[in-house]
Amino acid sequence: MPSDLNSPLSGRVTSRFGGSGKYKSKILIGVVVIAAIPSLLSTFAASVTVGTGALEFGQGSQQAIACDDTVYIALGEEWHPAPTPGDTSAGFFRVRTATISNLNLETCAGRKLRLRLIDNSSAEMVLGTTPDSKVIQVTIPKQVPVSNISDATELGLTYMTGEGQTIAGTLAANVALGMSGTSVYDGTPLTTTSSDITFYLDPTSTIINIDGAQVHRATVETVNNPN
Repeated sequence: MPSDLNSPLSGRVTSRFGGSGKYKSKILIGVVVIAAIPSLLSTFAASVTVGTGALEFGQGSQQAIACDDTVYIALGEEWHPAPTPGDTSAGFFRVRTATISNLNLETCAGRKLRLRLIDNSSAEMVLGTTPDSKVIQVTIPKQVPVSNISDATELGLTYMTGEGQTIAGTLAANVALGMSGTSVYDGTPLTTTSSDITFYLDPTSTIINIDGAQVHRATVETVNNPN
């Protein structure tokens, strides 16, 4: 975690809501914190959206039951060459990973965990292999795991539409659940009550190459819907 991250949202935020000064009024519902790796995106905002289903980490017309009151998001970036006729060195920092950190696997057991990325026009960004793949989802194991998991099938990795419909087809993404080792977010020890789930948007960097400078916010939802 870079020490020079100066985003106003780089502090700890809990389900009791928070913030300070002029930023406090912008935190309206359950919030997660975003960090950039490297710390290029200090303009990030943070929010949690409310859609269909028994959503958690958020509150709207229905009461939400949060399974964890503090989670963080760390976006990992890498240089992606995109040469042009006028500049053979051109390129951008692509979003390689999105990690949800400090996730409690015990209280969130069996929930579905969803990630969205939002651009600076408030549009959901394409995360998958079809234009309507606006959400990427995993299922947190019902039984608390005893070791790290890197099997996308075991974690139920899938793409979804913005409305929450599952999309069948080939996955460019991969996922890993870590409950031992060190956290991507702050380097603290991972445990079953403070775990990392890392989405690798496209390990091959051939299909999904999102320019990190275009990402304005990220949202995390949990859905308590076993079916």
